[in-house]
Amino acid sequence: MKRRTAREKALQALFQCEIGQSSPEEAIDNVVEEEAVDAFLRQLVLGVSENKEEIDSLISANLEKWTLDRLANVDRIILRLAVYEMKYEEDIPQNVSINEAIELAKTFGDDQSGRFINGVLSKISASNS
Repeated sequence: MKRRTAREKALQALFQCEIGQSSPEEAIDNVVEEEAVDAFLRQLVLGVSENKEEIDSLISANLEKWTLDRLANVDRIILRLAVYEMKYEEDIPQNVSINEAIELAKTFGDDQSGRFINGVLSKISASNS
């Protein structure tokens, strides 16, 4: 499975966890259907789930005129995925995580999502440098 596909599946699984109250493992099984579970997909979903508090506080600290709970569910989950990658996945360059998040936002979010995600993640990236 390509990493971009794994990110899309991770977004879908985390959405199920957030909205449908599924467990991370159950959500992963739902999104892969009959395929074998990709290691990167599992790593993303479990990593975001296990570090959600820390990730959310980092996102909240970098939001202007917004609160985390006011964000669209898809945007919030995309931000969590990207921040997880930026903070915990040392083999992935931050600009790759940001670009992948923007692509997810263009696909799954609304017209403003890509720019919004880019702004928040760029601010987080600058504060982590």
